[in-house]
Amino acid sequence: MKVTLLGSASLLALALPAMAQQAVPQAEDSYFVEGREQLALQIERQPNTNQAKNVILFVVDGLSIPTITASRILEGQLQGVDGESNRLSFEELLPWSALSRTYTHDAQVADSAPTATAMVSGVKSVNGTIGVTQGIEVDVCASQAGNEVTTIFEQAEEAGLATGIVSTARITHATPAATFAKVAGRDWENDTNLTDEARENGCKDIAAQLIDWPAGDGFEVVFGGGRGNFMLADQTDPEDETQTGSREDGRDLIGEWQARHNDGVYVWNQEGFDAIDPANVNRAFGLFNRSHMQYEADRETDAGGEPSIAEMTVKAIELLQKNDNGFVLMVEGGRVDHAHHAGNAYRALTDTIAVAEAVEAALAAVDPEETLVVLTADHSHVFTIAGYPERGNDILGIAGVADDGKPYTTLGYMNGPGARLDEPRADLSEVDTTDPDFLQQALVPLGESETHAGDDVAILAQGPWAHLFHGILDQQVIYHVIDHALALNDRAAN
Repeated sequence: MKVTLLGSASLLALALPAMAQQAVPQAEDSYFVEGREQLALQIERQPNTNQAKNVILFVVDGLSIPTITASRILEGQLQGVDGESNRLSFEELLPWSALSRTYTHDAQVADSAPTATAMVSGVKSVNGTIGVTQGIEVDVCASQAGNEVTTIFEQAEEAGLATGIVSTARITHATPAATFAKVAGRDWENDTNLTDEARENGCKDIAAQLIDWPAGDGFEVVFGGGRGNFMLADQTDPEDETQTGSREDGRDLIGEWQARHNDGVYVWNQEGFDAIDPANVNRAFGLFNRSHMQYEADRETDAGGEPSIAEMTVKAIELLQKNDNGFVLMVEGGRVDHAHHAGNAYRALTDTIAVAEAVEAALAAVDPEETLVVLTADHSHVFTIAGYPERGNDILGIAGVADDGKPYTTLGYMNGPGARLDEPRADLSEVDTTDPDFLQQALVPLGESETHAGDDVAILAQGPWAHLFHGILDQQVIYHVIDHALALNDRAAN
C-alpha cells in the first residue's frame, strides 16, 4: 500500500467540511490554518504494509529530544529563517513516531553499547558490553560463551542481502561495533585493550572481529574512523607521521582485508573516497581518521580530508544497491554524543544538522516505498533548553538574568565541564556564548565529561511497517519491527 500526500488545496478541502460546523472566530488565524493542514496530513497518511527490501537505521548517538529542538532552531537561524517553526529534514520526511525506553538490564541510565545491542538484536543487556545477553559478566571473557546474540546484520548476510555500517566515530566504538562484535568489555577495541583473562580465554578484540566476521561474505561497506585499531604499532599513520597504529599482535588488519577482498577498495582520505566508483567496485572499507572522525564544524581542517556523513551515506547506498536482494545499513552520527560530553552544544547541534542532511540525501537515493528508514538515539543527555527567551533569540545566546545578577544561556547541562568546583558561577556579560568553542554552563561539576540521561528518546520512521513505531516502546522493539519488515525468514523459506 503506497503512502500518498495530498496537495495543499486537497488538504484544505478535506479539513473544511469539519470547519464549516465550527464557527470559531480564529478560523482564519495562520496557526489555526496550519494546524488544520497538519491534521489533514495525519488523516490522509496510510500505512505501508509491503515487505521491506532495504532498511536504513540512523542512530544519532545522544540525540535527546531537546537536542532535536535546539538543532531545528539553530538550523533555521543559520539559514536566516524562523528557527522555532523550522523543521529538520527527518522531522518532515519520517512521519511515523514513537518514544523509546532506553533503560538497560542493569541500569536506569544506559551507555551506548547495550542500547545498540538492543536495537540490532532485540534484547536488553548490560552496560559496558556489546552483542551479548543479560547473562554476561562485564569484562569477563569466560562469561561470553552461550550469551552471544545474532544481529539483524548477520541475519541479512545469511539471507543474501548486502550490509553496511557508517559512523563518524571509530568503527570499533560501541554503536557500530554492535552490528558484528560480541564482547564482555566494550573497550576491547584492539588487542592491547584485552585483559589478561580475555587473552587466556581466547576472546578477540573488536577490530579483529570485524575483519574475521563470518556472516555471509562480510560487510560490503564500512566507513568511519578508528584506523589505529586496525594498524600495527610500527606502522606510521598516513595522515600524521607522528602517530602509529595500536596493534601489537602482528596482525595488519587493513592488509588482511585487502588480501581477502580483491573486489574491494580501502581508502583513508577524501581523495580516495571520491575515487570510489560503485560501477567498478563491489565493496569499500574507509577509515578516515586514526580515532574518531572530525566534528562537522571542524571537518574542513582535517589534514587528509574527510567525507561528510551525507556523502558516506549516499556512497554506501550506491554500493549496497548493487545487490538485488536488498540491503541493511546502519548510519551513526556518533559525535553528537561526544560534543554533549564535552559540554559543547554548538558541535552537538551542528553534527545533528549534518545527520538531517544525510537523511534527506538517503531518501533521495532509495525508493521510499520499499525502504524502511528509522532514526533514533541510543540514549539521551542531561541537556536542557531553559528560561523565557523571546522568539527569534539566538538559541546559543542569553535567555535572561538569574537571581545572582548574572546572565544565563538558553542551553545548559545538568552536569559536566561547564561547572567549576568551589567557584562562583561565571559572569557571561562579556562572553560570546555563540562561539563554537563555548562550553555551556552546568550545575554539577564533573571534570571533563557530562553524563548520559535516562529519559526516553524519539523514534522516527518511514516506509514499510513504519507505522508499527507508535506509543512508548522498549528499545529492543526496534529490532523486532525491522525483522518483521524484512521478513527474512519468509525469504529463506522461499
